[in-house]
Amino acid sequence: MTGNNIAISIQNVKKSFGALKAVNGVNLEILKGEYVAMLGPNGAGKTTLMEMVEGIQKQDEGEILINGKTWKDHEDELHKLLGISLQETHFFDKLKVKETVKLFASFYAIGDERCSEILDLVNLQEKAEAFVINLSGGQRQRLALGIALINNPEIILLDEPTTGLDPTARREIWDILFKLKKEKNITMILTTHYMEEADYLCDRIVILDKGSILAQGTLDELLSKNESSEIIEFSIEGDNRSIQLPDGNGKKQLTYDAKTEKWQLLVDDIIAYLPLFLDEMKKQTKKIKTLECRKMTLDDLFIAMTGRRLNE
Repeated sequence: MTGNNIAISIQNVKKSFGALKAVNGVNLEILKGEYVAMLGPNGAGKTTLMEMVEGIQKQDEGEILINGKTWKDHEDELHKLLGISLQETHFFDKLKVKETVKLFASFYAIGDERCSEILDLVNLQEKAEAFVINLSGGQRQRLALGIALINNPEIILLDEPTTGLDPTARREIWDILFKLKKEKNITMILTTHYMEEADYLCDRIVILDKGSILAQGTLDELLSKNESSEIIEFSIEGDNRSIQLPDGNGKKQLTYDAKTEKWQLLVDDIIAYLPLFLDEMKKQTKKIKTLECRKMTLDDLFIAMTGRRLNE
């Protein structure tokens, strides 16, 4: 990576709140035009790290460079480079959509032409005269995304922009972001709980837990680097908490999830191990209630690495 091609450089960044180490020595470089997803459960440090990149919080140690510049010496310049959309954006409910866009545009001395472009970009022209209070959740999030883009930023920072949206509304946000990537060569950091969102939109996925980066790469790279397995997930009738399965035929790990009341068996090859598994269930007179065979997902990988789910 050459210095001129790096949009964001995070070097040994640490941030604590009392005894809690929210961000603990993170190193990360993001290229210009790259879309990067940050995945992790609540408390992983995603939002704190984002807020330091945004200049909202100051790191205790380390350095953050945006286009080679720090917040300390280039605050005004960096504000013009960034577009930010928080997890929840509060608008004036009694303002119309067009009035809201114009209000935020006035902070940058931007004219009406750009406001109209933004409404087109986020598919809200038909709602221009509607009051914000009457927008759906998906429409409000599209408005928030439009506000983040009002100043033609080079870098956008989105904190869980599709949380709580239905699949259709979520896909509308994805389509806008995908179009931006294609047409504007914009750089993006996205925090999300949705594995399919990270995989669909982003060039690279960064997995955080307890303030540190556990792994990063494309989905295929993450799975291959961490010896991805195939999974037999099952539950049985009666006592579902006591099972022994024979080794061999590529068996790797057997764990029980008390929340879902299901067993998860990691194997090298489902086809090779499944006959042995079914034969063993028959020998133990266990009646299978549910059975699912599948490839490992990002969520499965995170559980294998941390013992927790991404959405916990």
